[in-house]
Amino acid sequence: MKRPPLNDILYVEDDPDIRTIAQLALETVGGFRLRICSSGSEALDAVDQGYRPDLVLLDVMMPGMDGPTTLAALRGLPATAETPAVFMTAKVQAGEIASYRSLGALGVVAKPFDPMQLAQQVRALWEQQDA
Repeated sequence: MKRPPLNDILYVEDDPDIRTIAQLALETVGGFRLRICSSGSEALDAVDQGYRPDLVLLDVMMPGMDGPTTLAALRGLPATAETPAVFMTAKVQAGEIASYRSLGALGVVAKPFDPMQLAQQVRALWEQQDA
């Protein structure tokens, strides 16, 4: 079964500069609709308030609740228990990527990322679910 097109992304990133660049890359270049959160707890609040993303895009290293912890918490909510997720991180050794995938992530976008390629990378990870 083919997955519907990717439109709405819950983007969780604590660094305001990276958030701004990714927002431009994903909204302006990629045409996606973003709900931007600066922390894991803010992401959980967004889902609790009714936001239903097609995909969750998570920074790995964040203060307080990191990306893997945030994903585990989102998996505990009925609304996002099955929502596909992608991590963004500078930690992209093969073992680390395998670890993120074992947590249920579709894949990893390496930081630093190319703003002109970010939307294409995210879309490719989304589409590989059907392969």
